[in-house]
Amino acid sequence: MTRAGERKIAKKEQVNGGAGHVLMEALLNEEERGEHCRIFSQVTIEPGCELGYHEHHGETETYYVLSGSATYMDNDKEYEIKTGDVTFCKDGDGHGIKNHGTEPIVFVALVLKK
Repeated sequence: MTRAGERKIAKKEQVNGGAGHVLMEALLNEEERGEHCRIFSQVTIEPGCELGYHEHHGETETYYVLSGSATYMDNDKEYEIKTGDVTFCKDGDGHGIKNHGTEPIVFVALVLKK
C-alpha cells in the first residue's frame, strides 16, 4: 500500500524526445507491481509539454485520463483525449501525448510486460 503525500514525484525531462518535462508518481513500488507490471503511475503533463512518441515491444500500455485534455498520437493518427477517456497501445504499436491546452493533463499509466 502507498499513501497520497508519501509517494515521490519524479520530474523527467524530454521523455522519449518530447518537449518539456513529465511528472511521474509511482503508485506502487517495484515489489508490489510484481513481475508483469513495469509501470503503474500517475502522470502529469503540464501545458506546452509532451511525452514523445515511442513504441512498445513485448509490452502494452494503457492510459486512463483523470483530468485535462491533450492530443494523443496513436501510430499515425491523432485524437483529442479528455477526462474519462482510456487509451490502449498494443505490443508493437506506438503512441505519445502533447499538451497544447492551458491546464495539465493527469492520467494513470499502466505498462504490462508479456
